[in-house]
Amino acid sequence: MSKANQIQAPKGVSEYVPPQSRKFESVRQALLEPAKNAGYELIELPVFEDTELFTRGVGESTDVVSKEMYTFEDRGGRSITLRPEGTAGVMRAVIEHGLDRGQLPVKLYYSGPFFRAERPQAGRYRQFYQVGIEAIGIQDSALDAEVIAIADAGFKSIGLEKYRLEITSLGDSASRAKHRVELVKFIEKLNLDEDTRVRAGVNPLRLFDDKRDEIKTQMINAPLLLDFLSADSLKDFEDVQKHLTALKVDYIINPRMVRGLDYYTGTTFEFVHELLGAQSGIGGGGRYDGLMEQLGGQQLSGIGFGLGIDRCVLAADAEGISFDQEFTSDLFIIPLGVESKTVALTVAQELQKAGLKVEISFGDRALKGSMKAADKSNAEYVLVLGDSEISTGIVELKQMSTGKTSSVTLTSLQEHLRSVSGK
Repeated sequence: MSKANQIQAPKGVSEYVPPQSRKFESVRQALLEPAKNAGYELIELPVFEDTELFTRGVGESTDVVSKEMYTFEDRGGRSITLRPEGTAGVMRAVIEHGLDRGQLPVKLYYSGPFFRAERPQAGRYRQFYQVGIEAIGIQDSALDAEVIAIADAGFKSIGLEKYRLEITSLGDSASRAKHRVELVKFIEKLNLDEDTRVRAGVNPLRLFDDKRDEIKTQMINAPLLLDFLSADSLKDFEDVQKHLTALKVDYIINPRMVRGLDYYTGTTFEFVHELLGAQSGIGGGGRYDGLMEQLGGQQLSGIGFGLGIDRCVLAADAEGISFDQEFTSDLFIIPLGVESKTVALTVAQELQKAGLKVEISFGDRALKGSMKAADKSNAEYVLVLGDSEISTGIVELKQMSTGKTSSVTLTSLQEHLRSVSGK
């Protein structure tokens, strides 16, 4: 088939094939491990939801809802949207399955693909991958610090160094109401196009997140929410800082941060990598008091984050971080003949059950070709299995790195491999 007739992946989709997929998996596991160690449990979510979940939960004034969602009508006439983020879906599942009626906080982690109809560029994809956690049901500055520290630990376990943590507080409802009055007065005097003014009317904080130079210039002297925090919100924010300092998590305060989703309140944060250019955010999140109630649940608090696996892979590449990406098998079996293939399959199965990595040379390649395949597979040991080996039950085990051979019985093969591999 000519290349002109080949079907290719849609534009803007991030997909991973070996060997890059091994790097992707290493990064994903590194990001997830700190959450698992802190008692967060897996939640698997649908990749599409009722569109109303996101319009109500994420916010109609956000670019995510107004410009970037993949929304379609299904065969039943329902409006369905591919998930653009994870928190709203988690909250919907917690409410639907009554998880908020048990022990609090509900601590969950997830990973998978998310979808936004954006203009593709380096680090910005229409299908991208994230790891996320949510801690729901308890409002505690120490919990805020734990969530942030889990993300920081994930980045550190990858080996990333050239990133910074930016934090702020978006306050409680009283803080935001007081700030909104002054911010609206300020915005009324700005030279804005009609669409921007409409967005600002829904949520004036959105202008702090506008990337256009003409808007950023006009917003330089805008009143900052940190200056309007209530006494309780200010104390919570100071406590979060105290906890982060105790945990040795470095941070800087960014009073202009609002993030891209409307549900954030209180503690809000973002991790920025200095080598990624325009798409420098590698993860972030914050507290979302009021979201559960907005989606029909109890009036419970929550905090979480989403970390970009794709961007972490790019950040690792930018820092020159290498991973143990090569698949290395403990044993490569070369069967000679039909009967030996059957025996090879059964031997491999038993060894694999015992936790050893075993590959078989398939096809009717000559011995020389099979040995080349064993070498390319980075096998530690190789054995040739023919009629004589089957009849005697004794095989010659060759160590590929040294060329040394040793005679081993098939019945003691597992024990021998374990002793030499330390497994």
